[in-house]
Amino acid sequence: MDNTNNVSNINKKKIILSGIQPSGNLNIGTYFGAIKNWVNLQNDYINYFCVVDMHAITVRQEPAQLRRRSLEVAATYIACGIDPGICTLFIQSHVPAHAQLSWVLSCYSMFGELSRMTQFKEKSEQHTDNINAGLFTYPVLMAADILIYNAHLVPVGADQKQHLELARDIAVRFNSVYGDVFTIPEPYIPKDGAKIYSLQEPDKKMSKSDSANENSSVFIMDKKDDIIRKFKRAVTDSEAEVRFAGGKDGINNLMSIYSCATGKNFDETEKEFAGRGYGDFKLAVGEAVAEVLAPIQKRFYELMDNKDVLEKILRDGADKAAYAANKTLSKVYKKIGFLQI
Repeated sequence: MDNTNNVSNINKKKIILSGIQPSGNLNIGTYFGAIKNWVNLQNDYINYFCVVDMHAITVRQEPAQLRRRSLEVAATYIACGIDPGICTLFIQSHVPAHAQLSWVLSCYSMFGELSRMTQFKEKSEQHTDNINAGLFTYPVLMAADILIYNAHLVPVGADQKQHLELARDIAVRFNSVYGDVFTIPEPYIPKDGAKIYSLQEPDKKMSKSDSANENSSVFIMDKKDDIIRKFKRAVTDSEAEVRFAGGKDGINNLMSIYSCATGKNFDETEKEFAGRGYGDFKLAVGEAVAEVLAPIQKRFYELMDNKDVLEKILRDGADKAAYAANKTLSKVYKKIGFLQI
């Protein structure tokens, strides 16, 4: 059998890199807004999906909890549909080249650029007792994550767009000195990307923090009864009409979630619940979300009960990622003049 065309097709595929911090419980915003889209990208791109545990330590983490959550996030990726046979799935700290490239790139990043990062300012205000250098240089490590695989596309939300722009600037600066070393990454904004907001404060992003109001976020591993309860308590407005409109942030958010869970558009949802109150609608949203999450939860617990299998997947993924990352790092080291023996 001639595999020439298959090899050619693979070589033409663009590379995507993305990751999530293991610093909280993953919620439906993470699933509908990110992981679900990754699953849809699997066959069309070369994908590197990692658990970015190195980024998580800019805020103090309890070591045992960080280890547990790193494994849980990896298991959640797979349970949601990420196929490690197609994608490269790994833990960020298992590939040392990320940190090694980060140091090099920090020498090509300007202090003023990092000072302007909005997220640094916000997190500095939230963690006034721990404004560490890692928090300041976090975007450089993110740039290393992306550039070390020569990613063409990076799925990003609004809160990370500024960091991607910095990664592009660093790559352009480095390339202007040493030639075409890095691919200049572009943001990937999926057409069906969903923005999911808090159930209690529908003008704010749904948080994966344990410290948030327990009724604000629906977590991927929530039990069905808890999911239904949270949606029943979701903030809406004084009207009783299910329709997407200005000034109806709570209902708009619930309609977005319902659309993600059922595939129904807003017009279909409005017709389905015409003449029915918010109580019926909230219950329907809860039921739909619980139905989507049930098979994910089942697969997650199967994986966590077979940690040897999960850890082998992560070891294999790290080996594969390291092979690609080390090739880039070696090229960078040679370009800047490090002696290689």
